[in-house]
Amino acid sequence: MTPNRAAALCSLRGLALGDAFGETWFFQPADKFQWLLEERQARSGPWPWTDDTAMALSLVRVLTEHGAVDQDALAAVFANAYDADPYRNYGPSMHGVLRAVFEGEHWREVTGRQFGGQGSWGNGAAMRVAPLGAWFSADLDLVVAQARASAEVTHAHPEAVAGAVAVAVAAALAVSGTTAGELIEGVLARTPDGEVAAGLRRVARLPFDRHPTWVAGEVGCGLRISAPDTVPYAVWCAARHLDDLTEALWATASAGGDIDTTCAIVGGVVAARTGLDAVPATWREACEPLPAWVAAA
Repeated sequence: MTPNRAAALCSLRGLALGDAFGETWFFQPADKFQWLLEERQARSGPWPWTDDTAMALSLVRVLTEHGAVDQDALAAVFANAYDADPYRNYGPSMHGVLRAVFEGEHWREVTGRQFGGQGSWGNGAAMRVAPLGAWFSADLDLVVAQARASAEVTHAHPEAVAGAVAVAVAAALAVSGTTAGELIEGVLARTPDGEVAAGLRRVARLPFDRHPTWVAGEVGCGLRISAPDTVPYAVWCAARHLDDLTEALWATASAGGDIDTTCAIVGGVVAARTGLDAVPATWREACEPLPAWVAAA
């Protein structure tokens, strides 16, 4: 299968933009948050990106070098990137995981012992995976298998894996031309059963004229930093504005929550389909640049 490298790089750029845009809202005064959103007053640049983008870069690098997810290579690239730049707002458990892997422990042992042996069910595997879905978009079975493999390197819990599968499938369907009205059902059809899937079933019944804050009240918007309370909301927001990245990011941010991650997921899914050409130039200029190898890829 020939990878869709162009769509994957568009997805990566959209993910980084969403991540950086979302992160700016944590620095806005709380008493003006809703007003600034309603007035479309984005913070002036620069907009640095966070661990969402750092880990997505590592994932795309492994896909570029290996053609597929080599789990040992991915673990090493994650750990090396973390050691080189640990100040990207990694989640508390990820500091321990990536430090242990960098120091020589095998990733499977490290991830398997997290949270009393249950593994992390956080949204970290989902936040970085959209470019993978775009990369393998011609083969949904492969998207599912590769998303699972990418998630397991850091997140052993089945719900975290399911969240990664759902986002990767959403990106693949976005590339393939699936309509907004069909996207959520298409994602649900490939998502392993569990809490993520239950959330997707709930949002599949919610019309797009509902405000995102209403949807967040139903399924969450990342306040628990878990896959189940992040992914269904993000997939709904992506479907709602599947052909308009700028509107998708405004809508996603409007509910608050884990805004950098929900916007990273939405940015990665929608940009895989649209690219970034229609995004305001001021946004593209404000966003922290990606490494030079991305432009050269």
